Amino acid sequence: MKKLSFLLLLFSFSSILIFGQEQKKEATALKITESIKVDGILNEQVWAKTQELSNFIQFEPERGKPASFKTTVKILYDYNFLYIGFLCYDPEPEKIAARITKRDEELKNDDAVVIFLDTFHDRRNCYFFMTNLLGTQLDGRITENGRTREKIWDGIWKSAAQKTNYGWSGEIAIDLSCIKYEPGKNKTWGLNLGRPVPRILEKSYWVGPLESPTKVSQFGVLKGLDLGKSRKKTQIIPHIISKVEEGEKSELEGGLDARYAFSQMVSGHLTINPDFATVEADQEQINLSRFELFLPEKRNFFLEGSEIYRQRIRLFYSRRISDIYGGVKLYGKSGGYEFSALSAQTKKDEILDEDSSNFTVFRLKRDIMKSSTVGFLAANKLVGGKNKGTAGIDTSLYFSDTFKFTGQLALSYGDYKNDNVAFFLRPSYDSATFHIHLRYTQLGRNFGDNANEVGFIRDDNRRELDSAIRKIFWLKRWGFDRIEYTSNYNIYWGLDGTLRSWQADEGLHFDFQNKFSLYVDHTQEYKLFEKDFRNHRTEFKLGYNTREWQQALISYGFGRNFDLDFQLVKGSLNYKITQDFALQYSLVRLIYDPDPEEESTWIHVLRATNYFTNDLFIKVFYQINSSIDKKNIQVLFVYRFQPPFGSLQLAYQKGTAKFGEKGTQGHTLFLKIAYVF
Repeated sequence: MKKLSFLLLLFSFSSILIFGQEQKKEATALKITESIKVDGILNEQVWAKTQELSNFIQFEPERGKPASFKTTVKILYDYNFLYIGFLCYDPEPEKIAARITKRDEELKNDDAVVIFLDTFHDRRNCYFFMTNLLGTQLDGRITENGRTREKIWDGIWKSAAQKTNYGWSGEIAIDLSCIKYEPGKNKTWGLNLGRPVPRILEKSYWVGPLESPTKVSQFGVLKGLDLGKSRKKTQIIPHIISKVEEGEKSELEGGLDARYAFSQMVSGHLTINPDFATVEADQEQINLSRFELFLPEKRNFFLEGSEIYRQRIRLFYSRRISDIYGGVKLYGKSGGYEFSALSAQTKKDEILDEDSSNFTVFRLKRDIMKSSTVGFLAANKLVGGKNKGTAGIDTSLYFSDTFKFTGQLALSYGDYKNDNVAFFLRPSYDSATFHIHLRYTQLGRNFGDNANEVGFIRDDNRRELDSAIRKIFWLKRWGFDRIEYTSNYNIYWGLDGTLRSWQADEGLHFDFQNKFSLYVDHTQEYKLFEKDFRNHRTEFKLGYNTREWQQALISYGFGRNFDLDFQLVKGSLNYKITQDFALQYSLVRLIYDPDPEEESTWIHVLRATNYFTNDLFIKVFYQINSSIDKKNIQVLFVYRFQPPFGSLQLAYQKGTAKFGEKGTQGHTLFLKIAYVF
């Protein structure tokens, strides 16, 4: 045993040494005083004077080999902007995919380019900016060396692209006032550049071979930057909303969002009466479990910077916070510490008959080793003079580019004073084509009862073991592009030793060279509630062109769920009717036999969007859930005259409601104007 421990320690130590000594690709950017017109054409003379970055390397399908198509990148900057120019060569320009026009849509399904900027050069966190031939923008943040990726952060930047006889070219100009960095001379940032070509299932990057495209610790460097402080310290966005609802009095409300940069590294945010009115309704879903479904956040105040609060045991879940009078946030990074704090005061909840509450959340993370972190989070709800909430510590330890350990220890407090501790331990191995992990989790009997005042805990009172394997085989022959195999096993007992559940999931995913895809998934599970249940599910999915945005997918599933036999039919279609008009439709049909609770249902969801420009569009959202007789519609017209925040919005809504509720809202019109100072 001692010998084994020594060998494991030696392996970890050797991995750290090797990791720390690896050579990084280097790039330089030319500082300029000339003006650059962001039109997708690199025709200013200054572009010819800067370094060319090329020789991209495949991440997939043939990891480590040169990219199939040549890509050249050039970087310039001045006191206000960082400029990135891309020349994307393609032997078949007529096949370039350019369908996506919605901001923050997943652009990897189009021919696109992306830049990753580790502006703190901490090998843990970065910003990313991505665009396609239509100039569509996707941006966000990556944290914890690639463990979390959030596209909800919105920066201020420009993008444009043009089709050429050799392929296409693109330009990006990032406003330096929207990102955090340390000012000074001869600064170094982490850098990577990428290009997906979906029709050949290829992703290539300037740095490689990579274990993961978001592995910040493997990035190259952008050296020699001479960076001044941003001239824009304050950003104020007032808004006015007019509401006219059938059978109700007309309303006129105002609100304010403000941002102040205390330094280039630390910023404060204020919101007063924020607008949640024009947020799209939650999409109805089928829930075959007996646990609460996790719903994504859509409100802007809670979205920005939310990636820092993400944890496996979710101690903070912003959907617990209803409409608010206002709130404040602070976010920054300094000296190896990253921190964020949030406080919001809710309005009285008439549905739950709950008084106004105060929610306060604090998050602190400390960089350790080469790319690892330890952190602390506390979330508190104060209502009726009582405090309820959570607190805990967590860590992400990277011993090499492939071997990682994550863990968390937490407690909850409130109405229950004991059995309120939770923790998990999870070692994992991740490479470009293989994943394996083993996780042990323990949740006290009363942990969730307290924690769900501010967090999201589906179930507690469990000792749980979870393991998973995923393997991708790139074939490129016999009609196959790739085959993916997944396997997951989960079992948990109550703290008294009673077996409460086991579940086994097996899956196969085939991508064929004719653009068709086939998925086969099977689940066997045991659940103990009021009695023993043996559930099982089998599902077949057939997709066409799923590697690109314009795609079709249909699936058929069947099985037994809590003593009821069921059939589940699903379908979805993304289709670009014209260059500007996009249609998305999804269907779910659930049939129970027998159906004593009348839970069989139809769910239809339709999204239609017409883009006149990237910042001028009209969108329709319509859904039906037959089991609760729910119908709701939203028609939204948006003109972003100061993208992404300054805008004019006109919305029509009817029947909008929370997830799983019918909704009785009558015909309603909203008019919102927001302006950026």
